[in-house]
Amino acid sequence: QVQLVESGGGLVQPGGSLRLACAASGSIVRLNAMGWYRQAPGKQRELVATITSGDSTNYADFVKGRFTISRDSANNTAYLQMDRLKPEDTAVYYCNADVRTSLFRRREYWGQGTQVTVSS
Repeated sequence: QVQLVESGGGLVQPGGSLRLACAASGSIVRLNAMGWYRQAPGKQRELVATITSGDSTNYADFVKGRFTISRDSANNTAYLQMDRLKPEDTAVYYCNADVRTSLFRRREYWGQGTQVTVSS
């Protein structure tokens, strides 16, 4: 079993910054791509950013230039640095990871989510 635990959410004023962290633990043979998604009230979950095991990154257009995804592979942790936050960034942010747990088993895991609220 694999657990993803997010941290770092909270309340911030517009223009402020937050740094989210996602720590993966459990029966991990190989941690492949990791990503951050978000879901605002009444909306579908959407991709924010992803990072491969080789540190290649991909961003949604609405966060390019403001958010930065990174990872510490030695500690199975991914980060999302969020700068110049806007009220429309308010959402629950979820961590996602593609994990190989054995030679023949590989699947996606999700964290429980962390709330980010951008408001004055």
